[in-house]
Amino acid sequence: MNFNIYIDDETGRQLSQAAKKAGESRNALVRQAVSEWLHRRSQPQWPDEVLGFKGMAAVPSFEAGRDKLKAPAADPLA
Repeated sequence: MNFNIYIDDETGRQLSQAAKKAGESRNALVRQAVSEWLHRRSQPQWPDEVLGFKGMAAVPSFEAGRDKLKAPAADPLA
């Protein structure tokens, strides 16, 4: 599939330099960047191991100590 994209001059200059340094064409770098971006977007933000983490029995949860925290002196957003 072919299509055109328009980028500003500075981005084009940086892309040309990066392509020359990598020994690749600008098109190859753009294809790689789009492919990597699409792959990252198709994955959940956090791995299953992190999403499924239930804590550690020997460590109290963060919320367990919330009642010991001092209230802020003033609302920083007020």
